Amino acid sequence: MKLYEMRQAPNPRRVRIFLAEKAIEIEKIEMNIQAGDHRTPEFLAINPRGLLPTLVLDDGTVLDESMAICRYFEALQTEPNLMGKTPVEIAQIEQWQRRIEFDGLSSIASVYRNSSTFFANRAVPGNLPDTVQIPALAERGKLQTQHFFEYLDAHLSKSAFIACERFTVADITAFVCTDFSRWVKLSPLEAFTNIKRWYDAISLRPSIKA
Repeated sequence: MKLYEMRQAPNPRRVRIFLAEKAIEIEKIEMNIQAGDHRTPEFLAINPRGLLPTLVLDDGTVLDESMAICRYFEALQTEPNLMGKTPVEIAQIEQWQRRIEFDGLSSIASVYRNSSTFFANRAVPGNLPDTVQIPALAERGKLQTQHFFEYLDAHLSKSAFIACERFTVADITAFVCTDFSRWVKLSPLEAFTNIKRWYDAISLRPSIKA
């Protein structure tokens, strides 16, 4: 199987950390989103959506959503468990996944996509028509990001991990989200002590360097 990715990009990084936690090695093909590698005819023949990461299985099946890819590997290799062992754990992890993706990652992406010069005419991801930036969306994203980190910091004042009493995929997503916020100068690490404590602890995991 092959994983098409870009090392710096948040979503591919989530999958890479997940694979490292499970000690799964697969072939990885580096792409450059800023250069438009994901919009070439060659890649679009593999994935018409033009999204990364994209996993191509040995039988030709294509998966292109980060958590769908992670769920595939979780089912393939159940330990260490990262997506929940009990019904409550599964629900809690999924709940936090959605919160982080919608309230955190999406808000930061809105700032980045609507302000970075790299995406002046590509404010939406993937193989969608060229789209101009909307500065107001960047400003709204900043407000949403601040609110998300306030909420996350309050939660981490009572918990060592994001979703349950151990490391899970929700911690991976939150960690990548925190690093992504640096791209738009909205890092919470100076202002929020609980996020900083949690972040420093997660940083020690070998998988983070994958």
